[in-house]
Amino acid sequence: MRSIVVLHNFIFLLLLLSHLNSVSSWKKEEFRNCNQTPFCKRARSRKPQHCKLIATDVTMDDGDLTAKLINPDDNSGSNPLILSLTVYQNGILRMKIDEDPSHNPPKKRFQVPDVILPEFESTKLWLQRYSIDGDSVFVYLFDGYEAVVRSDPFEVFVREQGSGKRVLSFNSHGLFDFEQLLVKKEGDDWEERFRSHTDSRPYGPQSISFDVSFYGADFVYGIPEHATSLSLKPTNGPGIEESEPYRLFNLDVFEYLHESPFGLYGSIPFMLSHGKSHGTSGFFWLNAAEMQIDVLGSGWDAESSIVLHPDQKRIDTLWMSEAGIVDAFFFIGPKPKDVVKQYASVTGTSALPQLFSTGYHQCRWNYRDEEDVKNVDSKFDEHDIPYDVLWLDIEHTDGKRYFTWDKVSFPNPEEMQKDLASRGRRMVTIVDPHIKRDDNYRIHKEATKNGYYVKDASGKDYDGWCWSGSSSYPDMLNPEIRSWWADKFAYTEYIGSTPSLYIWNDMNEPSVFNGPEVTMPRDALHYGNIEHRELHNAYGYYYHMATSEGLLKREGGKDRPFVLSRAFFPGTQRYGTVWTGDNTAEWEQLRVSVPMILTLGLTGITFAGADVGGFFGNPDTELLVRWYQVAAYLPFFRGHAHHDTKRREPWLFGEHNTELMRDAIRVRYTFLPYFYTLFREANVTGVPVARPLWMEFPYDEATFNNDEAFMVGNGLLVQGVYTQHAKDVTVYLPRDYTWYELKTGTAYKGGKTQKMEVTDADIPVFQRSGTIIPRKDRFRRSTVQMENDPYTLVIAVDASGAAEGELYIDDGKSYEFKQGAYIHRHFMFSNGKLTSANLAPLTSFGTKFLSDCTIERIILLGYSSKPKSAHIEPSNHVADIEFGPLQIRSGVRSSVLTIRKPNVRVSDDWTINLL
Repeated sequence: MRSIVVLHNFIFLLLLLSHLNSVSSWKKEEFRNCNQTPFCKRARSRKPQHCKLIATDVTMDDGDLTAKLINPDDNSGSNPLILSLTVYQNGILRMKIDEDPSHNPPKKRFQVPDVILPEFESTKLWLQRYSIDGDSVFVYLFDGYEAVVRSDPFEVFVREQGSGKRVLSFNSHGLFDFEQLLVKKEGDDWEERFRSHTDSRPYGPQSISFDVSFYGADFVYGIPEHATSLSLKPTNGPGIEESEPYRLFNLDVFEYLHESPFGLYGSIPFMLSHGKSHGTSGFFWLNAAEMQIDVLGSGWDAESSIVLHPDQKRIDTLWMSEAGIVDAFFFIGPKPKDVVKQYASVTGTSALPQLFSTGYHQCRWNYRDEEDVKNVDSKFDEHDIPYDVLWLDIEHTDGKRYFTWDKVSFPNPEEMQKDLASRGRRMVTIVDPHIKRDDNYRIHKEATKNGYYVKDASGKDYDGWCWSGSSSYPDMLNPEIRSWWADKFAYTEYIGSTPSLYIWNDMNEPSVFNGPEVTMPRDALHYGNIEHRELHNAYGYYYHMATSEGLLKREGGKDRPFVLSRAFFPGTQRYGTVWTGDNTAEWEQLRVSVPMILTLGLTGITFAGADVGGFFGNPDTELLVRWYQVAAYLPFFRGHAHHDTKRREPWLFGEHNTELMRDAIRVRYTFLPYFYTLFREANVTGVPVARPLWMEFPYDEATFNNDEAFMVGNGLLVQGVYTQHAKDVTVYLPRDYTWYELKTGTAYKGGKTQKMEVTDADIPVFQRSGTIIPRKDRFRRSTVQMENDPYTLVIAVDASGAAEGELYIDDGKSYEFKQGAYIHRHFMFSNGKLTSANLAPLTSFGTKFLSDCTIERIILLGYSSKPKSAHIEPSNHVADIEFGPLQIRSGVRSSVLTIRKPNVRVSDDWTINLL
């Protein structure tokens, strides 16, 4: 027995060393490319008009339009497919295609549960009738739009009524293919082999592929996660050689490459298009199997006999998946925010985060012990740097057994957390899905006894290797197992945890060091006899869901959870936060982090960020400072580093650089009222916090392909600095607005590209004319200490002398806002008058949220008059007007028109008249 244990430990050591060595560079050969992926290779080889299906037997069934898809020339005996179209409110068309159950397929194909909001179904429009014209069936969709099913050849598209201009189409090029499940017969060899791994494929090839066209599109975006530009580049077509499709397959990838279509930790098969002629549209395929997506370059179909609306600009795409069904959604927009709202109505909006989590987080693999934690915490105070959360990685546990503590390094975890909490700070610990196969480990004993692990193809508990050594993985598809997992976060189960402890889910792709492509075999089995290939991309989603539910149950449903996840899937936004994984300390990785986070926001996940400074490697000081300056304006703000890197807390790089990083972090805290208001907007509407320029300026073509600048809400434009020793940077400021530079208040006219000098102290940030932005300008150690601080309003007037903005406030932690316990104010400035009006609905239930906070400064940018005083109603008192600093920061000496101490309450209605 002892020799077996020694052998196992030796094997694990080899695997661990191999895994750690791989961090020095991305090992391309460990992962499959399209030519090594049979379903992708087959789909790419098909020519236009491959599909011979026609639509027949069109009927109305349960409010849906249904039809059969058959191949009249097929003598192979393949079964018909069933097509259904469902129309929902606000311009959403859902299309399903599956095998006909009446023909008894070997098993039911997997349809992803628990992603579509239950309330979405209540928006279904029950179709009463349809019209037929020739070989086409027409269904009214939305104001001025209709869906069309063409029967021969089979095609589905959405178009404008009257003009006939198309918006989106499915199978217009005849590339649709649906491989049906098979019963294995003697002599059938369906196995697939990659490196040392064999996939049994018990039901044979079962892939689906089809083309989708976006009309009026100049660019397409979305389908994270890839380290690429915001606009998706063509991957196949004339002049594009040996290019890979965009892969969606959740993987543990070390030191990923920038400008690569290779799939990373999460997958959201949602693509948006945008163009000047139509606007914005979107296509979403709810499917959790591996997916590959080609963006087809101009002329890819030159040899095709299909003539496809040559008067309409379009971008064609090819979608390929290993398994599942077609469960697709067409979003017709037509504006950018319309599309993201339509998608959010299907998969949900972002959870409203606790206020503390929107501040700065400090993490490292690993803070060594309680003394290290105490020292790092005290250094933030010593150097007057605010922060809210300190994180512990895997080394805090007892031998990589999650829900435990290393008794030597962390003997008093509750006292450690309470000490942080005394200064308004929290702690986050890591809990990964690989459970150490140790008979003395209670989590493993329970999971084994109850049959809670994912099974291998033979039906035994799957055994893979990860940080814990020999490990098994809870089957999170099963609701019973998710509930069991959630119970593990109770204080009586997670001994040493306190109410100020929150959770980090890593390695949940899932990562398996000795598995094919460093993940779980595709023929592993889940709840309901579902193969892992069918749900792979959703495993981390269900794990994240269960953990979030655990923190919710821990607090009796009162406090909002905070759970960070590396893997993600549509719907993840409802459960927590994500980050972009194991990046590196390189300038190009800083640059690509912006489009990666913007893409996540476009596809529903607004609370996202990248490891500041890069996880791998040692950033030079200039890169680290620039990363802080950019990340301060992105939704999730965390510094993190690998244990082999040098320590890089902000005070370790000399007094000047400490000052620069302190200023960047303080900027974030200054704008927290604005960020929190935007997180509430995302929670209500689905519109992200950080936005690509074209979302706010959809008619300005110069913004369509710009991914080095971004908007924070509708008011701030941030231009990053992404090159070493930069003396200047080129900034495009969108047209039709004046832009006020935040450091000095200098006004710039929009519609021009500005070449701006930069120093190491700042990156260019501008406030758009016509906006009012709330701030808190007093420097505190954490968000808790800021709670009762007064506000500053920065008013940037437009050409007519007007501006408006909002401020949202609640208790920052509970769900009482759902009962109306919040303050939501609308500020309007016009004709020299500033008013504050209530936006919160007047309700007769719940507890009203109260605040005694006041506004202590009002700053006016671009106001041409020279008022001498400000008369405040209804208090009937007068406030002074003088010139004061635009920002209270080191080295900033600008002077702008300021109303001093109006002392009006943020919760009240009031008017301030400039005289």
